Amino acid sequence: MGTSRRPLVSVITPVYNGAKYLSECIESVLAQTYENWEYLIVNNRSNDDSLKIAREYERKDARIRVYDNAEHLPMLRNFNSALLKISPESKYCKILHADDWLMPECLDRMVSLAEENPNVTIVASYRLEEERVTMVGLPYPSRTISGREICRATLLGKLDVFGAPSNLLLRSEEVRQRPEFYDPENLHADTEICLDILRSSDFGFVHQILTFTRRHNESATMFSRRVNTNIAGATACLVKHGRFYLTLEEYQRRFQDIMRDYYRWLAKSLFRENSREIWQYHRAQLSKLGYPISRPRVASACATLGFGYLLHPCKTIRSLSDWFFR
Repeated sequence: MGTSRRPLVSVITPVYNGAKYLSECIESVLAQTYENWEYLIVNNRSNDDSLKIAREYERKDARIRVYDNAEHLPMLRNFNSALLKISPESKYCKILHADDWLMPECLDRMVSLAEENPNVTIVASYRLEEERVTMVGLPYPSRTISGREICRATLLGKLDVFGAPSNLLLRSEEVRQRPEFYDPENLHADTEICLDILRSSDFGFVHQILTFTRRHNESATMFSRRVNTNIAGATACLVKHGRFYLTLEEYQRRFQDIMRDYYRWLAKSLFRENSREIWQYHRAQLSKLGYPISRPRVASACATLGFGYLLHPCKTIRSLSDWFFR
């Protein structure tokens, strides 16, 4: 099929100080076997060579357009701003983080699946996360699944196949319908938006490794790991979407399980070096959801953690006192 007859795909890379890996990222788009794409690189006021690198590629390929923000934006607000720049002719959209890259057949395989299944609004695949293959769990060779089914499995903690934005292909109409595509206050808005989009559509999956995700100290991922934003994100997704996808009994049971694990983790975090940063983050997240942290539940969770805390009573008392009177 000729390039002019294949749908236009908008690939978007918001970048902030990503010079170290940006060339590799851009080269992976240039290497795609699928050729009808536009590539938008949005520089978020980087103070390294990111803009210079992007401009060099822009001069070489007319499909590449580079934007330089007038001011630095928080990460997800920058993503939302970048998504507003896709072409009106774009049928599919793919965010690609500046430190990730695509396998050569990525766009070709994902677009083909979506074109064959008009009710599919999101397409994902296996990904190589450093040395590990992730986004596994869907039975082979099934290529499509109802949005309701995949979202139920996600909320119940049985599957994790949405991954990060670099691993997803979206129908552009879904992006255009939402001027603020990602919730800028939720670091796991990428999962939340999938739960929103798939309420009345299907999910597609290519059983092939099509993307690479890098983990390193410069990434926002390291903050997520340090503070454990995952548990806050899972709670937010359940509170916002659980009542739509789950029965009342399933929702209540899942909520109880998550909160039990949440408070156990919070109790353990009292003894970490970055405990203040952890508590500031989780206090804000739970309050926003309408479930402010319960001090009695924290104390109870500490009591259930066993003898480790009892063996160090002075440290335990200092940590609890420090937290209670913050």
